[in-house]
Amino acid sequence: MRGARRSLGRVSALLAALAFVLAVAWLGGLVWFARSLPLSVADMTTKTDAIVVLTGGSQRVTRGLTLLAEGMAKKLFISGVYQGVDVAELLHVSRQSPDRVACCIVLGHEADNTLGNARETAAWMNAEGYRSLRLVTANYHMPRSRLEFARAMPGVTIIENPVFPGNVKRRWWAWPGTFGLIVGEYDKYLVALVRPLFTGALAAPAEAR
Repeated sequence: MRGARRSLGRVSALLAALAFVLAVAWLGGLVWFARSLPLSVADMTTKTDAIVVLTGGSQRVTRGLTLLAEGMAKKLFISGVYQGVDVAELLHVSRQSPDRVACCIVLGHEADNTLGNARETAAWMNAEGYRSLRLVTANYHMPRSRLEFARAMPGVTIIENPVFPGNVKRRWWAWPGTFGLIVGEYDKYLVALVRPLFTGALAAPAEAR
């Protein structure tokens, strides 16, 4: 009886130690993730074949349209647009002149998450024969977007062009809303990072059969 209790106590202590190590690793990773978020656009001059905007905030679309109007790419692809929204409506909402940019905008309606954005964009880029893109999304969303896009298009040059929502504060730990946003995005990034390990393991038996 005493031996069983000792064994149970050792297992409990081991699990507690493991939980502590994982918590410290998660917290350290969170700090690293938050510090790695871009605070500016590192490359503002290089032109690309395409500009790609991931929907999710008005700043993103407006920035993408401005970059297109400035001649930074041949075409603008907006991924994850709601079904039924067309170019004319999008330009009206963004207060852009249709005569200047409407001819060069393509809308993607299939994606409903970041992985879908990457796959939808990859299919379009391949169809166009394009080899470089300027990626426009929120700065907190950029690490996961870059990860998914690099996987979906390993041979494509990706230039990051983050936008900076006003409700996302630099002192992220001091603002509950920003803190929750960063933690949520960090967890999604971790899931995206390890996903191939699980999808590969699940796919292997099917391929073997």
